[in-house]
Order: sequence, then C-alpha cells, then structure tokens
Amino acid sequence: MSAIVNKVLKGSIAEELEIEQGDEIVSIDDNVMSDMIDYNFFCKADFLTLEVKKKNGETEVIEIEKDYDEDLGIVFESAVFDRVKPCLNHCIFCFVDQQPKGLRESLYVKDDDYRLSYLQGTYITLTNLTEKDKDRIAKMHLGPFYVSVHTTNPELRVKMLRNPNAGKSLENLKWFRKHKIPFHAQIVLCPGLNDGEELERTLSDLAGLKNTVLSVAIVPVGITQFREEAIRQVDKNCALQTIEISSKYKKVCCSDEFFLIAGKPIPPAKYYGNFSQLEDGVGSIRYLLENFKNLSLPDKIAKPLKVILATSFAAKSAIEEISGKLNKIKNFSSEVVPVKSDYWGQDITVAGLITTEDLISALEGKDADFVVIPSVMLRPYSEDFLDGKSLDYVREKTSKKFFVVQNIYSMSELVDYLKNQVNNI
Repeated sequence: MSAIVNKVLKGSIAEELEIEQGDEIVSIDDNVMSDMIDYNFFCKADFLTLEVKKKNGETEVIEIEKDYDEDLGIVFESAVFDRVKPCLNHCIFCFVDQQPKGLRESLYVKDDDYRLSYLQGTYITLTNLTEKDKDRIAKMHLGPFYVSVHTTNPELRVKMLRNPNAGKSLENLKWFRKHKIPFHAQIVLCPGLNDGEELERTLSDLAGLKNTVLSVAIVPVGITQFREEAIRQVDKNCALQTIEISSKYKKVCCSDEFFLIAGKPIPPAKYYGNFSQLEDGVGSIRYLLENFKNLSLPDKIAKPLKVILATSFAAKSAIEEISGKLNKIKNFSSEVVPVKSDYWGQDITVAGLITTEDLISALEGKDADFVVIPSVMLRPYSEDFLDGKSLDYVREKTSKKFFVVQNIYSMSELVDYLKNQVNNI
C-alpha cells in the first residue's frame, strides 16, 4: 500500500501542480510517510519538496512555497499508506464473521488500527497496541480514540474477544488516563454476558477514568441469519434494564435501537450531549429530527410531485414524522417505505446493510417520480451496494429514478430541491 492519490480538490495547490488521480506521493522533504498522520505533520511548513511518482511511471520532484497551515488539496485512497494493523480477536459477536461469501472483498477485512481510530473514528480494542505505538501516541499526543471496551472484567473480556491478551490490554485505558489521551468508549451489549451487573461494573470502572473518557456508547449486538453459534438478541426487558443502568452515569448513552426495542420514545437532544458517537447509531434519529425542525419548508411547489422515502426499519418512525410535515406542502406527497432485510434476517434493521434485492422487493408495485435513499446504503464515493451490485442495477430492475441524500443526518438536500421547484414550471 502506498500514498496513492484518489482525488485532487478544485482550486488547490495539487491541482495547480497537475497532480492527478493515480499518482503516488513518494515523500515530503525526503520523509517517507506511513499514514495521514505523517502526511499532515510533514505538510506543516512554508516550503516543501514533494517527490511524486506519476501514474505513467515517471518521477517528479516539486518545490512548493505555501502558507504554513495551507492544505495541498489531496485526497488519498487510504488513510494508511503501509499495512493496516489487523484485528487479532475472534469476538463472539463479530459482524464480519456473520457474513456470507460473495460480498465485496473489503467487507471481510478486520482492522484494529489505532491510526484509523484517530483519523476516521473506527473502533479499536487495544489488543495489538505495541510499546512503539504508545510512544508515538504519547509523543504526538494523538487522540481522541474510539475504543471497543465491551467489559472491564478481564476474564470476561478474554472470553468475549477470544484473545488471551484482551484482559491485559485493559491496562491501556489507565495508560491513556496517565498520558491524558482522551477516548470514546463503546460497549456491544450481549445479553447474558456483559449486561446487568457486569454492565454496572464496566460503567463504574470507566467513570473512574474521569475526563479521559469523553463518552460511552452502548449498542445492542447485531445478529444475522448467517450466525452459526447461538447468541441472545437484546429483547424488551434487556433494553429497559440497560437504559435504566446507563441512566445512573454521566456521558453514557444507549443507541437508538435500545429505545425502539424498549418501546420508549427517542430521548431529547440534551441526552446525547454533543452527539459524539453518531456513527454508532447513538442519537442519529434525534439529530435528524432536530435538523429537520430548523429547515424552512416551502408552502407549495409548482407542479405535483410524488416521492418514495426508502428507509430502514430503525429510522421508520422518524422518517414518517418528517414525511407527515413534508406532505403539508401543496402539490407534494411522500410515502415512507421501510425496507425489510430478507438477506440478513429480520433482526437487522439499519440502512447501511440494505441490499439491492431487498430494496427492489420493497419498491415493487410502488409509484413515484423518484425514490429518496440515504447515501449510507452505498459504498463511499460510489453507487455500489454492499452486495456488489450498483444503483444502476436497481434503476434497471425498478424503472425508477433515485435521489441520493449525501448527508444522512439531514433532509436539507431534499428540501432545497423542493424549494427549487417552487417556480420551476
């Protein structure tokens, strides 16, 4: 793996230098980079010497004069330029291990790399964190990180992660505290294992780390129909108990799914603080609703327009609330269509795991000018679903047009489109 250019931003230094997609940044001031952390560090200068290997094989050395903090405008194929640190665990709840064969190759990759945690917010277990890694973290004072804690009971953590080092790696949390390295914690709740009294212990231990812990997210274990070994799903009683236990501690939030399973309303915005773990489904429904409240809707549009709002079952209630308000716009109507997951099994209810065939099935017999889907259904920077088929394939099978909402936490793109239709005759 190398520092391969994926995109060059318009109007940037890189565009002016005619750096192109497919080029490789070999070094900056003779420093070879292992990741985006190095890249960002070496770019902090007024003068740079860039060695670029063009995609035709030729090498160029470019001298650059710029402002100290000015970005070059390069987007790389990966945030890590050398080998990604692999996951050494075999967690009993691992979603990757619950996938069938035949999906995109990238879906079977299990990483546990502190650099991706720092740069992209992925979760790490700290079981493969070396002393060299810790020296670099402390020296550069990196953070915050996102840590999959699950439990602070060493014996139970070894059992859940199926890694003999999993219990010992909890000492890294104390090391974070000592070196003032902040982190967000995640707990995947597995009924009968790390719930109840064990959850109380974990939350109490994390509270003892004080301000080093920025937030704690509790999410229910995800179970697909492809799982071979038995593991219990979170039911209503477990959800209610978990919500009650978590309410005793500051900075601890349950994911939206717990409230949906428990049959309780989604909490107000203040429950989620600064919404620091949205990507883990913690507060995403509330964030979407709060954002929608601040949007200015047109009273009418020029010509009749009917759309389908395709959504996951997890977001169904929120999208229905939004749909009801949108339908007050004269000449506009929307229908909420939740997509049932026949592929993964009915316990999987999130939009990011919707496949082409399930979407096609949900749209069968439905009529609309276009279908609105969130971008999380697609692989980033593409129109490919996780089953490897494309949006073009869905267009062909359904004979429908699609409107992809890029910001999955807002309906502003659709509202802006409607505003443009006010006088568009």
